[in-house]
Amino acid sequence: MMATKLATRGLGKSFQKDGKAIEALRGLDLDIARGEFVSIVGASGCGKTTFLRLINGLIKPTSGTVTLDGADVSAPGANIAFVFQQDGLFPWRNVLDNTVIGPELQRKDMNEARRTASSFLNLVGLRGFEKHFPHELSGGMKQRVNMARALTAGADVLLMDEPFAALDAQTREIMQAELTRIWRETGKTILFVTHQIDEAVFLSDRVLVFTVRPGRLKEEVTIDLPRPRELTLKRAPQFANYVDHIWQSIEQEVRESIRLETEATLAIAKR
Repeated sequence: MMATKLATRGLGKSFQKDGKAIEALRGLDLDIARGEFVSIVGASGCGKTTFLRLINGLIKPTSGTVTLDGADVSAPGANIAFVFQQDGLFPWRNVLDNTVIGPELQRKDMNEARRTASSFLNLVGLRGFEKHFPHELSGGMKQRVNMARALTAGADVLLMDEPFAALDAQTREIMQAELTRIWRETGKTILFVTHQIDEAVFLSDRVLVFTVRPGRLKEEVTIDLPRPRELTLKRAPQFANYVDHIWQSIEQEVRESIRLETEATLAIAKR
């Protein structure tokens, strides 16, 4: 049994809107092992992104705790990096200068940071692009820079919030394969949010299914498929079985989410 890297106990979060409390997450008890790849799926609005923001310390829980290596997480720190859906690259900085932002903010030795960044840019397949600017890169290349930046920051844990959502279907598949390679070579712990069930199955050791709001853990599915994984695995019967099982688990939640959204829209229209 691998050591626990991240843990939550009784984790919950509520927000205030129009004077009313909206419960986003409730009672999450989770253990994420060191070096594990875990994906989170669920209906829109089930609290997936809120969960990542709690893990990173960007927002504080209403109840419960988040611990990293046994220590409470109360604010963003160097050991957890966030990879967002949008690349967030600074247009006036070239690829290398964008990649070293973490060490720069941490006031680390920049010569060493540039050497580290260069090695990670090589790892993500961007050797030779160090002096290019964001407007000269494709969407997939920008997300590679985003991953290299997170790795250069020195974090043990990567939180990835639908990082491939804006990519075309073909590029997205290639980036999935690349991410599994990068994860395997770096040994990082990854929490990955996605709406794509096949993406979650392909990438993950485990897939967590969240209920409709308030988000709770409905089911965790261990993905017992061999690694390293090639994209051809997606055509295997056992892969399809996992996708079908998770969809059946999530379908009711999606229908309930649509119902709640429709009711809320009608209520606003009647005001």
